[in-house]
Amino acid sequence: MGDRQEPIAENSTQAEQENNKWQSFQQEQQVIQDSEEGKSAGSLEHPSYEELEEKLTTMEQKAQENWDKFLRAQAELDNVRRRAEKDVNNAYKYAQDKLLNALLPVVDSLERAIESCQGNEADKVIIEGIELTLKLFLDTLEKQGIKQLNPKGEMFDPNFHEAISMQETQEVDSGCVLNVIQKGYKLHDRVLRPALVVVAK
Repeated sequence: MGDRQEPIAENSTQAEQENNKWQSFQQEQQVIQDSEEGKSAGSLEHPSYEELEEKLTTMEQKAQENWDKFLRAQAELDNVRRRAEKDVNNAYKYAQDKLLNALLPVVDSLERAIESCQGNEADKVIIEGIELTLKLFLDTLEKQGIKQLNPKGEMFDPNFHEAISMQETQEVDSGCVLNVIQKGYKLHDRVLRPALVVVAK
């Protein structure tokens, strides 16, 4: 019986040695793995202060560029809106241009009729009727924003007057309107028809 126990003890010793070797191998592998991980972690470098400052400057520049673009777009939008409002206002303000222009010859005819009947007592009643009609017509036009231009005695203004001739005279200063051939009209601030005038020189 004693002879059979020696191989068992010997086998047990060999198993412990193998086990110790395996544990030593595992420990070595763990050390190697930890070393590799340490190297990998050490290789991750944090950006320097100069790099961070450069990135911040770049981001600030981009932010300023975007802000400038926004301001330009906002200004352009405001301009478009103002132009649209002006166009709408002008469309409403001058919508009756053609109609009012067509009525001006009627006023001219009434004025010429009054001038042609001056000095004729027989036509006094007719003249009064025409004058009342003319006044009513002019009042109606004025309510629509039309103003008559009768610049006799005023300085010639090419914005509102059209000179058809010049005449030497001592009655008025040079450059003054000596006579009005045809009265002019303007709608609000726009000239519908300039006054035809004779200018003194």
